[in-house]
Amino acid sequence: MKNFYCLVSAVILLISCNHKENSTSTIKTVAAMKDVMWKGELQGKINLDTISNQKGLYGLGPISELTGEILINDGTIYTSKVTSDSTMIVEKNKQVEAPFFVYGNVTNWQEIELPKEVIDLKTLEKFIDETKADAKKPFVFKLKGMVDAAKIHIQNLPKGTKVSSPKEAHQGQVTYHLEDEEVEIIGFFSRKHQGIFTHHDSFAHMHLITSNEEKMGHLDAVQFQDLKLYLPVEN
Repeated sequence: MKNFYCLVSAVILLISCNHKENSTSTIKTVAAMKDVMWKGELQGKINLDTISNQKGLYGLGPISELTGEILINDGTIYTSKVTSDSTMIVEKNKQVEAPFFVYGNVTNWQEIELPKEVIDLKTLEKFIDETKADAKKPFVFKLKGMVDAAKIHIQNLPKGTKVSSPKEAHQGQVTYHLEDEEVEIIGFFSRKHQGIFTHHDSFAHMHLITSNEEKMGHLDAVQFQDLKLYLPVEN
C-alpha cells in the first residue's frame, strides 16, 4: 500500500511538471511566442473561457492561427480582426483560443505621473525598468490617457499558411495608425521572458484599446500626449 501511494504521488508530480501553463508569482504564461514564430505552432493552447469573468484579470496574445489579437482588460475579453486595410472589428468574445498567452490578476494599482522625457515606447520601457529595478518577477502594468499618435497591428495570417520564421508569421498583418485618441494600454514586463511573451529585443509586450472600444491591437509605436502609468501594488 505504501508503494501504491508513492506511485500515485510520483504520477501527480509528473503531470504537474509537464503541464504547459507556468505560474510566475501572479503572472501565468501559456506556451511561447518563439514556438509560434519559429515552429509554426499556431493552434490554440488555451481557451480563454477557462479564465474569463475575473475582475482584475489582464492578459494578451494573438488569436489561434494568427487570425487576430486578444486583450483581457479588467476581466473583459476583447478580440480584434482585420476587415480591410483601414478597418477592423473589435468584439467582446470569451470563445477564443490563443497559441501563446500571458495573464495575471491585479486589483491594487499605484498611479505614477510620467516624467516629460517619457515620450515613446523606448523611453517608457527604460522608465519602467528603472522604477521597478528590484522586481525579479514579471508584472502587468497599464497606461491611460491621450496619445498624439500610435501604430498598432493585427495578425491576419492567410488560412493554411505554414510558418517557420517571424517573417512568415507576419504575412497578412495589417497596421493601423491612430491620432489624438483616448486609450488604455495594457502591458506585461519581464527581463527574463524574451521569446516567451516579449520579442527578443524588448522587455515589454503591450496591446492598446481605444476608449470607445472600436480599435484594439498590438502596440508597435506611440507618441505620448497625456498618459498616467499604473504599476501593481505588492500585497
